[in-house]
Amino acid sequence: MQTVIKLTQQAVIGEINSVLDTYPYQPYQQAFAIPDLRQELISFVIHRLPCFHNQISHSLLLNDDVQVHSFRSKLPLYPLEQQLHLQKLIHEGISSIIRDKSDWISNYLCETVEPNCQTSHWFG
Repeated sequence: MQTVIKLTQQAVIGEINSVLDTYPYQPYQQAFAIPDLRQELISFVIHRLPCFHNQISHSLLLNDDVQVHSFRSKLPLYPLEQQLHLQKLIHEGISSIIRDKSDWISNYLCETVEPNCQTSHWFG
């Protein structure tokens, strides 16, 4: 039995965008607008997806029942379950990155505030 599973990085990115839209702008959406953190989140999710193969056009060929059974035991069989599993990984990645890099994120976001939005030192 031959089964082809395709999971593109674009699909993961699209789901990340959808999940981030459910979070408040500050600090979550604001933090993951930073390219390095966005890439870290994408990597976090992709590396935790079972049987994701990034080098051969994001597809994996499984040729025998043992491999198919092994794969199926790791990835939910139904599209809704797959989507929920992906969303769960995204939420875990967001929490992990925000927790691990909270000081850096806070400093970075404070540095990028527009000058006209900061309090004036004029008044002493």
